[in-house]
Amino acid sequence: MADLLPEQIRLWQHLEATAREHFRRSAITEIRTPLLEVTELFARGIGEATDVVGKEMYTFFDRGERSCTLRPEGTASVVRAAIQHGLLSQGPQRLWYGGPMFRYERPQAGRLRQFHQIGLELLGFADACSDVEAIAVAWDLLAQLGVGGLELQLNSLGSSEDRARYREQLVAWLEQRRDQLDADSQARIASNPLRVLDSKNPDTQALLAEAPSLASALSDGSQARFAVVQQALTALGIPFVLNSRLVRGLDYYSHTAFEITSSQLGAQATVCGGGRYDGLVQQLGGPATPAIGWALGMERLVLLLSQSEASAAAAPSLDLYVVSRGEAAAALALALARRCRQAGLAVERDASGAAFGKQFKRADRSGARWAAVIGEQEALDGLVGLKDLRAGAEQADQRLTPEALLEVLAAGLPRP
Repeated sequence: MADLLPEQIRLWQHLEATAREHFRRSAITEIRTPLLEVTELFARGIGEATDVVGKEMYTFFDRGERSCTLRPEGTASVVRAAIQHGLLSQGPQRLWYGGPMFRYERPQAGRLRQFHQIGLELLGFADACSDVEAIAVAWDLLAQLGVGGLELQLNSLGSSEDRARYREQLVAWLEQRRDQLDADSQARIASNPLRVLDSKNPDTQALLAEAPSLASALSDGSQARFAVVQQALTALGIPFVLNSRLVRGLDYYSHTAFEITSSQLGAQATVCGGGRYDGLVQQLGGPATPAIGWALGMERLVLLLSQSEASAAAAPSLDLYVVSRGEAAAALALALARRCRQAGLAVERDASGAAFGKQFKRADRSGARWAAVIGEQEALDGLVGLKDLRAGAEQADQRLTPEALLEVLAAGLPRP
């Protein structure tokens, strides 16, 4: 778990603001759920046989001897809230969430035990075009953020009947080759055989090249639905590759499953993943409700953005840096900073009282276009010097009343 320091927060805020704007344009509204839920929610929703529930959750008993868990993902909590508060009786819900999640797993670049996600959940949408709309929102968000080397990997997990039929075929095939599998895959044959397809063991992956294909087990209806998804993505100009081994790590997925990866991240390349989960709402006690969603990992995105030009776009936009020397000047500087902030300007006041040379160096580093300068004489005259920090030494400073200075800045200060 890590602290987020001020110089890092700028990129986080840039990412969050960009996501918030994309959701606004798509008529997707925010929902906020607690960090702590009853453990049963995740055991039922995610699946007791998954690695998340079996190995990675932070679970403990509270003082009332209730088993509680720090949320390891956001979808189950959003569905629980929608059921509990009757949102689904009000029609389809277009929701997004953001915040910290917790998993006890091996820390790695861009993934810590407390990590942050932004996610989207479309509840009550059954059509294949809703799958594509959800993917398009994620794709366009990542593209605007400047994430390079994007690739959309796509698969269909079919219906529950399709998966049950395929599970039988896969288990029979795996049992015949049990001795050739790694230990984790051997353990998954009985509990969660589809997760064997997602094994990171290279020998197991080589063996799986000859395994029965999930695509061959899909019904005609599931195949037709998946074809519509692919056609709609092509029509939108979103490229994709089919990945028959993509099964996602949670039990609730069905039909469309996808991941968006970036070649800039190396081995841990996934920045966004999701899919359809038509059975989850009913599984958690609500009415039968089709749904699709995704989540993106903010740590990995911030890691990418810090290496790109996006970090410059996230730099703070400061309008004015106020420099002063002396008690009377400091009082005038305080009043001026407040008035400018009330007018909507971003203002930093230097409170050091240091020599003007040192204050001007900080003003230059601040990124502000202008500096307001108040010395002893300006304080006596009730005036403020206005210095263009970009014009160089040849630019003459202006001396204005605070009112006149505010009018000049509020009239349309060019931002750096």
